Amino acid sequence: MSDYPEDDWLALSGLQHFAFCRRQWALIHIEQQWQDNYLTTAGSLEHERAHDYGESETRGDLLIMRDLRVFSRRLGITGACDVVEFRKSPDGVPLHGRNGTWSPYPVEYKHGRPKQQDADRLQLCAEAMCLEEMLACTIPEGALFYQQTKHRERVCFDSSLRERIVAMTHEMHDLINRGHTPKVRPSKSCRACSLRDVCLPNLVKTQSARQFIEDRLKAESTKRSDENEAAA
Repeated sequence: MSDYPEDDWLALSGLQHFAFCRRQWALIHIEQQWQDNYLTTAGSLEHERAHDYGESETRGDLLIMRDLRVFSRRLGITGACDVVEFRKSPDGVPLHGRNGTWSPYPVEYKHGRPKQQDADRLQLCAEAMCLEEMLACTIPEGALFYQQTKHRERVCFDSSLRERIVAMTHEMHDLINRGHTPKVRPSKSCRACSLRDVCLPNLVKTQSARQFIEDRLKAESTKRSDENEAAA
């Protein structure tokens, strides 16, 4: 895969949307539509400190960097890591303005509790892949910190996650280039989606506008026939 030009880079955070629902991702990133609900608002408030670069700090051999900007030319994505912890290590990489070598460990903050589907894990792994490309290193794992449980979930960046990210970013670029929004596929997740009123997943039950009109005309015709029979 050749590198994507900078003008074509997509939002790294979109991977989480894309993994959750391709249509949701397209409504946000292609059609530029967005609505908040209590989940997105709570998540934004919880992210405020994590995304304050001025809150970056050093604790002995631990360097904590917040809101660290990252990118990948190979994947064509860019964004910001909530937190990247750098620990001094002989197997690490040099950092500008710092003595010694440091091993990066990305940490993403999430609302709620750990989830069965991999949307959060894929976003975190993509952040690691960006860091690997920028720092010329290998990052075997990172962590997701969930606000509801106050607990870290370790995530191994295995070949399965990495291959899915490569395939997903390729599909995202293809949809962007075609300006195509995938059709709705209703699921239980629709109930918690902030874009439910924009997406209108229940309308998928209507096969087409033509079918809708034909059904309405047939219903009106049947109603009139019943009324005429009753009048007779």
